[in-house]
Amino acid sequence: MVQLAGAAASSDALSGWYLSLAAPPLTPPRWVFGPVWTVLDIMVGTAAWLIWRQVSPWQLSRRPALRLWGWQIALTAAWTPTFFGLHSPGAAMAIIAALLAVSLATIASFWQRNSWSAVLLLPTTLCLCYAAYLNAGFWWLNGGHA
Repeated sequence: MVQLAGAAASSDALSGWYLSLAAPPLTPPRWVFGPVWTVLDIMVGTAAWLIWRQVSPWQLSRRPALRLWGWQIALTAAWTPTFFGLHSPGAAMAIIAALLAVSLATIASFWQRNSWSAVLLLPTTLCLCYAAYLNAGFWWLNGGHA
């Protein structure tokens, strides 16, 4: 659902503003993002489900892991409208830096509770690193004010 909302916020920018930007090397074609992030979102959701199904009212220690996951989802939701909607790669870079930190904290927290859930988050974190590279590249190549 988060990705659908992001797609709605970015649709106009993808056909105009984004195409006018100088792109960093290794920028994939736009069509790649939808299928890749769909698979990653399924993995992120499955990871949270593995933790959630272990949570009961007397296992309060598992709830902070799900809070971290929630922050990860919130930051993911904020990135697309910031980059595309506000045309602000600089502000989006700050969001993706926070997103990477929260993603790593979520992996560590999930690992303590269910190692498979943490493993499911690793591909998303690797893609976030790549996304941070692209974000920084767009910011840098377009004069820091794209």
